[in-house]
Amino acid sequence: MIALKNVTLRRSAKVLLDKVSVTLNPGEKVGLVGRNGAGKSTLFGLFNGSLHEDSGDFSLPQQWQLSQVEQNMPETEAAATDFVLGGDTRLASLRDALTRAEQEDDDLDDFERGMAIAHAHSDLADAGEHDAVPRAQSLILGLGFKVSELDLPVNSFSGGWRMRLQLARALMSPSDLLLLDEPTNHLDLDALVWLEAWLKRYQGTLIVISHDREFLDAVTDVTLHIDNQGLIRYGGNYSAFETLRSQQLELQQSAFSKQQDKIAHLKKFIDRFKAKASKAKQAQSRVKALERMEKIAPVLADADFTFEFKEPANLPNPMLAISDGQFGYLVEGEQKIIVRGVNKSVLAGQRIGILGANGQGKSTLVKTIAGDIPLLSGIVTQGKGLSIGYFAQQELDVLRPGDNPLEHMTRLAREVGPQAREQELRNFLGTFNFTGDMVRQAVGTMSGGEKARLVLAIMVWQRPNLLLMDEPTNHLDLATREALSMALNEFEGTVMLVSHDRALLRAVCDEFWLVGRGGVGPFDGDLDDYQRYLLDESKRLREQARLERTSDDVADPPAPAKVAEAAAATRVSAKAPASLTPAPAAASPQEQRKSDAQQRQQLAARLKPLRKELEQADQRMAQLSQDQAALEARLSSQLAPAELAQAGKKLKSVNDELAALEERWLALSGQIEAIETTV
Repeated sequence: MIALKNVTLRRSAKVLLDKVSVTLNPGEKVGLVGRNGAGKSTLFGLFNGSLHEDSGDFSLPQQWQLSQVEQNMPETEAAATDFVLGGDTRLASLRDALTRAEQEDDDLDDFERGMAIAHAHSDLADAGEHDAVPRAQSLILGLGFKVSELDLPVNSFSGGWRMRLQLARALMSPSDLLLLDEPTNHLDLDALVWLEAWLKRYQGTLIVISHDREFLDAVTDVTLHIDNQGLIRYGGNYSAFETLRSQQLELQQSAFSKQQDKIAHLKKFIDRFKAKASKAKQAQSRVKALERMEKIAPVLADADFTFEFKEPANLPNPMLAISDGQFGYLVEGEQKIIVRGVNKSVLAGQRIGILGANGQGKSTLVKTIAGDIPLLSGIVTQGKGLSIGYFAQQELDVLRPGDNPLEHMTRLAREVGPQAREQELRNFLGTFNFTGDMVRQAVGTMSGGEKARLVLAIMVWQRPNLLLMDEPTNHLDLATREALSMALNEFEGTVMLVSHDRALLRAVCDEFWLVGRGGVGPFDGDLDDYQRYLLDESKRLREQARLERTSDDVADPPAPAKVAEAAAATRVSAKAPASLTPAPAAASPQEQRKSDAQQRQQLAARLKPLRKELEQADQRMAQLSQDQAALEARLSSQLAPAELAQAGKKLKSVNDELAALEERWLALSGQIEAIETTV
C-alpha cells in the first residue's frame, strides 16, 4: 500500500502539494491528472525515490520492485532485443549467479558447486529464462517495430523509436509498481491499442500520467487530481472523475453561496448592535462565530486556453485532386514507393481522419500533400487559392530552434502580408500564452507543449483553408486538446488529421481514409472497428514476414523472433475495406478446378516437412521431459559431491535442449496454421 499523510512537496520555493493525504491500494491502476506545472512529475519523483517529502509521512512497501521508463535517450550499439532484455534485472543477476557457480576456479567444493548450480537453474526457471527472448521481442513487435529490426543496434533508430525501446525495457522489468509518464507520446494508434491491452493484464500497481482521455478511461480505475496544491482521490476512470468533480464543484458553489448569505446576515447584526450595550453580548458572540467559521472557497473558473482559426479568404472546391499518385521517398537516387495508385479528391468542408497501421504511409501522404517531400509520380492538382496550414509530427520540422516566437511571427508576417507592428505580434502571441519575456525565448529551450502552441499560432496567422495535422496532440495537455478540438470543429475549411488521440478523431472527423497494403481507400467503420482492424492487420504482417523468412529454408532452427511473433499475435478478426483488396478476375469452372488441385498439391508439399518435424519434436520433448523429471528427483536425493555436480550440469543441458525444442514447436505450429489459413 502507498500512503501519503500530510505530505508537503516543494520545487525550489514553490509549494506544489500542501499537507495532502491519500492511500493507493496494491493492484490499483491510477491516472494522475492536473494542469501542466501542477506537480505531477514532482509527485512521480516522490514515488520513485528521487525526491523526498518536505514534511509529512510517505510510505511505500520496501519489498516492492519499481519499474519506470527512463527519460534519457538510450545511446548504445546493443541490439534492440538485448537492450529490452536488459530490463529484466532479476534475470540478469541470476545468470551472473549461474556463471559464478559454474566457474572451476572458485572457492566452492564440488558439493557446494553442485548445489549452487542446481539452485541457479531452479531460480532461472522460476524467473522465466526459457521464454525471456520471445517475451522481449513480443514487447518490441507490439510497440510497432518490424521483425527485421529486432537485431538492429539501438543507435540506428530515431529518437521516437528509441523511446519506444525504453518503454519496452520498462515493461520487461518485473515490477510491483509501474510508473508511466506520458507513455503514448511516441506511439501510433496501433501501438497504443496494444499497450492498452498489455496494461489491462498487468498485475501490479500502475500510476500513469497521460493527457489521452480514452487511454486513461481504458486502463485506469482510480484518478488522482492535483489542483490548487491539493491531491484528491476519485474512484473510477477519467470520465468518472470529470462527472464526480463537476458534481462536487456544483455542491461547493451552492455551499459557498449559502455561507456568503449567512456571513452577510451576521455582519449586518454585528454592525447594527455592536454599539448598543443591551445587545453587546449577542453581537460579540456573533463576531466569535464569524471568526470560527471555516470559510468555503469559491469555485474559481480556470483560465482555459482557447483559440480559433480565422475564416478562410476563399474555399476552392475541390481543394485538391490526386491522380495516379505514387507516394514515398528517394533513397540514394532510387524510388522507394510506399503508397501507389492513389486517386482521391479533397472537397471543401471535409473532415478526414487518416488511419493506418504503423509504417503504412500516413505521414508520407501528409508530407507529400504539404510539399515537404516530392510526389514520386502522378499528379496533385491544387484548387485555385489553396492555402495549406501544416502541423508536422515533429514540431521542429517547421520551427527554427535558435529563433524565438517573436522572430518566427515577424518573419511569417513579412511573408504572408503587410508588415505587422511588433506590439500587434506580441498581442497575438499572448493569446497563445506567450507573454512577457517568453516571446524572446529560443524555441529550442521550450517544452514540447510550448512548441506545439507556437505551431498552432503560426497556422492561425496563415489563415489557411486546408489544415494538414500530423499527430498534433503529442505534447498537449487535456485543456489544450479540448481547445484544439473546438477550434477544428468551428473551422470553416477542410481538415485532414492523423492522430492517435481517439477522442479528437471522434470529435472532429466525419469520414476516414485508410492507408494500408500500399493503397488509400475509404474506411466505412467507426474507430472501434478500426481498432479491431489494426490488431488483425498487425497479425497479418507478422505472418507474412514469418512466411517470407522461412520459405527459403524450412528446416532451419527458428529465430527467437518467430516465437515472439506467435506470442505477440492477437487473434481478433476484422475485415479490411474492400477497396484495399482487389477482386480477382473470374475463372472458368475447369480453370478453377485445376487451380484448386495445384493449390492442394502445393499445400501438401509445404506442410509435409513441417508436420514431420513437429512430430519428431513432440517425441523428443516427451523423452526430455522424462529425463528432466528423473534428474530433478536425483538431485533431491543424497548424492556424492561429484555426482551432484554432474547431475546439475546434465539437467542444464536437458533444460536448454527442451527450451529450444519448445520454441521450435511453437514456431512450427505457427507456420502450419499460417499456411492452412492463407491457402
